[in-house]
Amino acid sequence: MTDIRHYDVIVAPVITEKSTLASESNQVVFKVAKNATKPAIKKAVETLFGVKVKSVNTLVRKGKTKRFRGIKGRQSDVKKAVVTLADGDSIDVTTGL
Repeated sequence: MTDIRHYDVIVAPVITEKSTLASESNQVVFKVAKNATKPAIKKAVETLFGVKVKSVNTLVRKGKTKRFRGIKGRQSDVKKAVVTLADGDSIDVTTGL
């Protein structure tokens, strides 16, 4: 049985040109919760997707100030995790959980 808290750790997959290129080298990129730790991300990916994780690298993209119709707004900070999978494992992020 999967723990419901694993769904709180992983927010969404990141589907960009750069993350698609990373998938060729057995890497998957996820948006994760701000307070998520590397061991928690590793455990969540392994249990939700049934794969073996080799390593987890995290980064925090700071929010930017943007203008929309002259009104200043601020994007929130986003934490991402680049998950390297073991050889032979793969995750298809185009399909849902």
